[in-house]
Amino acid sequence: MRPLLLLCCACAALAQDSERLDFLAGHTDFRQVRGMLPSFQKAAAARLLEARQAKVAALSSAQDVAERKRYLRERMIRALGGLPERTPLNARTAGVLERDDYRIEKVIFESQPKFYVTANLYLPKRGAPPYPAILFPLGHEAGAKANPVWQQILGNLARRGFVALAWDTLGQGERTQLWDPDLRDSKAGASTSEHTMLGIQCLLAGDNVARYTIWDGIRALDYLLARPEVDAKRIGCTGNSGGGTHTAYLSALDDRIQVAAPSCYLTSWRRLLDTIGPQDAEQCIPPWLADGLDHPDFILAFAPKPYLMLSAIRDFFSITGARETFSEARRVYELLGAGEKLDMVEADDGHGYSKPRRVPAYRWFSRWLNGVDDDGAESEIPVAGEEELYCTATGQVATALGGETVWSLNRKRVAQLARKAASRDDVARQIGYERPQGAPVVHPFGRLERPALRIEKLVYETEPGIVVPALLYVPQRPGRKAAVVLAHGRGKSAAASQAEQLAGAGLVVLSIDARGLGETRRAEAGEGAWARSFGDYESAMTALLLGRTLVGMRAADITRGVDLLAGHREVDAARIYGFGQEAGAAPLLHAAALDQRIRKVALEAMLVSYRAVVDHPLHRGVVEQVVPGVLKSYDLPDLAALLAPVPVWVVDPTDPLGKPVPLDEAKAAFSGAANVRVARRGPSMPFLAPYAELVGNGAQ
Repeated sequence: MRPLLLLCCACAALAQDSERLDFLAGHTDFRQVRGMLPSFQKAAAARLLEARQAKVAALSSAQDVAERKRYLRERMIRALGGLPERTPLNARTAGVLERDDYRIEKVIFESQPKFYVTANLYLPKRGAPPYPAILFPLGHEAGAKANPVWQQILGNLARRGFVALAWDTLGQGERTQLWDPDLRDSKAGASTSEHTMLGIQCLLAGDNVARYTIWDGIRALDYLLARPEVDAKRIGCTGNSGGGTHTAYLSALDDRIQVAAPSCYLTSWRRLLDTIGPQDAEQCIPPWLADGLDHPDFILAFAPKPYLMLSAIRDFFSITGARETFSEARRVYELLGAGEKLDMVEADDGHGYSKPRRVPAYRWFSRWLNGVDDDGAESEIPVAGEEELYCTATGQVATALGGETVWSLNRKRVAQLARKAASRDDVARQIGYERPQGAPVVHPFGRLERPALRIEKLVYETEPGIVVPALLYVPQRPGRKAAVVLAHGRGKSAAASQAEQLAGAGLVVLSIDARGLGETRRAEAGEGAWARSFGDYESAMTALLLGRTLVGMRAADITRGVDLLAGHREVDAARIYGFGQEAGAAPLLHAAALDQRIRKVALEAMLVSYRAVVDHPLHRGVVEQVVPGVLKSYDLPDLAALLAPVPVWVVDPTDPLGKPVPLDEAKAAFSGAANVRVARRGPSMPFLAPYAELVGNGAQ
């Protein structure tokens, strides 16, 4: 109830300022109110994590641990969308760099047909093969496989008699996925932005972008084991940051890895949500929390093999979470009689694979893969320039080899989906919709008087912990009137003009700030380049991890608004309509599909289709509307058709970048829905002009 109390205080404090439509603005606890949605989601996550912790605490045998490993793999692979088919690697060596005591081979292989992976293989010249080997997935650091720190680690491993393989991950080095020949860079900018741009498209197909990064790693291991110099029984894996992520992933999923040492990644989801929040797309695998999983499960899936956690006390990945994860995993290792095979290093520094972590890693791998004690000493390694380590002639797969990208592969997967007609129950399950129960709890906070119109300020509760600020516009005329619930993607203040015009036409209008919009929008959601590209990514991704969606939760807020209108003494409950604008349109459309009390629907500036997001290489502000796997079931035009015979007006639908779609394209997109009228608003066209029928029949 805390958000509701804050709202009450804000309204009381500002009661004298009768012109304010955003009645929380200026309140001392404004940022806490902005945190309503994150607080709600963290509480939901805590409940799931507590239930998971109780299950793990009950593990009492090796069989229990094996079952937990099976559970993680089944849920993880399902969430990835399955793994691709194993096809020929078609590996080739593009060049060699010679060093005194090792050499570097520049390798290209295909993890999927024509999906090229560029890699560097470090091979010892001393000792006798077969050698133990280290799989080295990369993080997001500059230079990809040519990063000087990586060369330092890989060279020192080779000098110790390890074969080591590093490859460019998606969006880095020679593998930019959204290459722009004019910019000579990614269209999306940083690699993390590229991952997330692609990741959102993959989610719509029912996959995760980690499906591609993990499969690259598994095929990199296939290549490593195909080398005659490598001992298949002595394989380790280590990497930092995003490389630590994939060390955790690969070690949990592939039994061929015998020793693991992730650096600067493992923490806990409770601490992640309390600190930096969900990171880029391949580091989030919905519905992870709803499936009852957490970071310690990666280690449990590897037990009882040797596992070393490499952590930094001043990392942005919480050291407290890392310690908690280690403690939980330690109990399981001791249960299995393998306590000495799990260890943790804490270095008093920040994020990175620094020397205080490298030295213990050398010693760990030497102990468990070579059976020798290692002093951990490092020698200086000659650092090659990025171009020296290129595997392609141009330094980019896109220009030298062409082939597939995640975008092109994802489009092909979507094209092969055979959608069946979705029912309303299917839609509810898809979006994680929970219909509000009981009568709505409404708290009024004064009113504004206008000529022939009054505006009531109120908040209502959708579910415990979630309140919706709203303005109720009531025409001063006798009798019951038609009503409309108005959901604008930028909140009720942005919709003030439209709301007054609809009320002026005789409709009662409930204009709402659905959760995470308007006054309840997360404080940081509109800041920086990331937010401009992805909107409130943190809230949207957290919802997906919880097995819900912002679309579904906002649809529930709209349904509760319909409850409010249906019980209002001045509203004709048989004539309740829905109006959605911008990011409020898709939730409104879903709400109308699930609540048949909504008798007419108007959608303005709505995303034209989910399929368009997959077909366009770039998109902006889409993540808050994502429904995982939606294209296996339905698209937005299908949903509009499902409403028939309810009439639906679609005005100025937008492409994935938020630009208006040409009228002929828009009509083609909705051609299968006979109940839909598609229109473009002319520059001088009055707001109500496209909706004359809606207003004309409804206001009498």
